Amino acid sequence: MVSFIVRRFIQAIVVVFLVTIISFLLLHIIPGDPVIRVLGMHASQAQVAQLRHELGLDMPIYMQYGTWVWNIFHGELGKSFIYHEDVAKLIIERFPVTFYLTFLALTISTIIGIMAGVISGVKRGTFIDSFITLFANVGVAVPTFWLGLLGIYLFGLQLGWLPVEGWTSPLVDFWKSARQVIMPVAALAVPNIAIVARQTRSSMLETIHQDYIRTATSKGLAQNVVFYKHALRNALIPVVTLLGVTVAFLIGGEVLTETVFNIPGVGRLLVRAALDNDYLIVQGIVLIIGVIVVFTNLFVDITYGWIDPRIRYR
Repeated sequence: MVSFIVRRFIQAIVVVFLVTIISFLLLHIIPGDPVIRVLGMHASQAQVAQLRHELGLDMPIYMQYGTWVWNIFHGELGKSFIYHEDVAKLIIERFPVTFYLTFLALTISTIIGIMAGVISGVKRGTFIDSFITLFANVGVAVPTFWLGLLGIYLFGLQLGWLPVEGWTSPLVDFWKSARQVIMPVAALAVPNIAIVARQTRSSMLETIHQDYIRTATSKGLAQNVVFYKHALRNALIPVVTLLGVTVAFLIGGEVLTETVFNIPGVGRLLVRAALDNDYLIVQGIVLIIGVIVVFTNLFVDITYGWIDPRIRYR
């Protein structure tokens, strides 16, 4: 087990190294001169030369990359062109908002999705199975931003039940914050509930036909014990794998959700930076998201052994 964790950690470090290369090259692979895109076509040669020197773009590309990585290890991601503040500071200020929404959406979608998938698998062929399957098929196809806009129109503008935009920290006003996050979290969670439910149902149907399940049933164990103690734990392995991918999907959904609901998170900051040609912010956010996804998948791999003791790492 320890050797497996070490190998996977080394692999994760290699992937993170590749992520840094991709993030760094964002500034160079986009057509055009990034300095001109920032200053405009009418900038003087002196202004262009000064900004190019400040960004280190007058150095060879390998030196630019080395300097950028060295600064990352010192917690420096550069200075924003638009906000005139450190990129790391801007991201840190907004990260708790994105983390809060992502955590709520992931928790809700995991709990409801697994419950719905188990019920659908156990009650295969019944009305409730058909209903859950229909919801899952529709939920997978519905775009996150469309759910957000529908929620704004129905629950915000027509019924007036919920605010249509804004953000309040739960530490400042919990109830106001709760009302503001209902629609964004629902828009993020619904597609993931459908995905998790489908995968859980499929895994349960495959697991309950295994020989050890038949043996447990023939020994006279109650169905609830057979399904929830023996079958569910083994059926969760592919679901856990899916949850690692779901984190990346949720973070991507934050970009649209935070924009639609005007929430000051990392996703909205990324959109604003991309539109304003603030590529240092884009680089920093892409790097951080990549690192989060890599280590989330590392954590998922490690949890396999806890979920299923039959798995032995060599």
